Amino acid sequence: MLVSVRCIRTNAPDGVALDTTHLPLSGIRVLEIGQIIAGPFCGQLLGHFGAEVIKVEPPVVGDLLRSLRELDVDGVSPWWRSIARNKKSVTIDLRKEEGRELVRRLALKSDVLLENFKPGTIEQWGLGPADLHKLNPSLIFTRVSGYGQTGPWAHRPGYASVCEAESGFRYINGIPDPETGALSGEPIRPNFSLGDSVAGLHAAFGTVLALLSRKTQEAEGRSGTGKIIDASIMESMLNIMEGIIPEYDRKGKIRGPSGSSVTGIVPTNAYPCKPSPTSPNIPSYVVIGANADSMYNRLMAAIGRRDLIGPEYARNHHRVARQEEIEEAISAWTRERTAEEVENILQSASVPTGRVVSVKEVMENPQIKARGVIEDVWVDKADGGWNVKMSKVFPLLSGCESRTRWEGPELGQHNREVLMGKLGISEEEMLRMQSIGVIGKEHI
Repeated sequence: MLVSVRCIRTNAPDGVALDTTHLPLSGIRVLEIGQIIAGPFCGQLLGHFGAEVIKVEPPVVGDLLRSLRELDVDGVSPWWRSIARNKKSVTIDLRKEEGRELVRRLALKSDVLLENFKPGTIEQWGLGPADLHKLNPSLIFTRVSGYGQTGPWAHRPGYASVCEAESGFRYINGIPDPETGALSGEPIRPNFSLGDSVAGLHAAFGTVLALLSRKTQEAEGRSGTGKIIDASIMESMLNIMEGIIPEYDRKGKIRGPSGSSVTGIVPTNAYPCKPSPTSPNIPSYVVIGANADSMYNRLMAAIGRRDLIGPEYARNHHRVARQEEIEEAISAWTRERTAEEVENILQSASVPTGRVVSVKEVMENPQIKARGVIEDVWVDKADGGWNVKMSKVFPLLSGCESRTRWEGPELGQHNREVLMGKLGISEEEMLRMQSIGVIGKEHI
């Protein structure tokens, strides 16, 4: 394994240096050549827990994520500052052979190559496993794609929204037809790239497994070829959809959409409430999850409907058969109260309840504040800077510093550190490659 690095964290108290040697992935170098979300989200997780992540971006424009959605005063997306935190930015043009040679040389000094191009792309560049394992047999390849590296769909463009549809996920999100139970109207998508993030999580998990496997081999005095992690968005989504496949196989059940509830578990749903006096024109809802038998009984007692307690409602399958009656009773009670009132009453009865809130309320949540979930990350600029709030990276590990060490870097910020410091490229060679567009200029 590589020698661990010490990083200066610009967000550390009093500007102190943060020693990363205690982090579980300290000493691991990841060469990230993917873009947008799925691959970079994986890299964010690995970097947070101590890996040195060198992100290769196209010169001039950089990763597309730099300019997506809301833009800060410098024209860069705050989203970029978050997903690229703790990474080092190097600008190399992979369309040029000389640029690809630089990536080969970096791969020789890396533990993991992380990419999320369309399958076959890095092979065309001479950067695939068959090429680089000849030079660095222990190099781990973490590959994220829409449908996987093999199969008739491998070369399809793998956008998360499309893969979510093809996985069956979109079919179960929406309003059910009251007669058929099938999807009525268009499916409803979560307002973020769920498939990309889920695939990134699977990719990070696979990377850690591959590193653990390599460490075990080394401890036993064996050496082998680095593993290839094949993480697909479609398969990652399928992996989180519980018992859909075995239910269909054994019972012929095609699970359909269920609105704001979940099929086969009663009661768990979003229920309408009186609007808050401070926001009378905004609809208000609470989510109540009282699917355990004892919780259900406490819920019915709390809302004054003991008539819905007894043998006919004792177990979940009894309640599923009476779902409409139960849901109407709960809704009638919640409609007469604000979400805050409902939450206070049901929390006192130990019934799981939560208000449906926006990010504004999330950031004001006392639990979020007490746990330190949101952190201020300093965006360092030559003429000053500013703080941007972002959620920490999770999970929390005891004994591990969990704060961000630095924000998503400026484009090409680490060209000199990486190319001159790690590859030994001279000043003259740097200037020559910049002049012909092999590498970009630093934007600091």
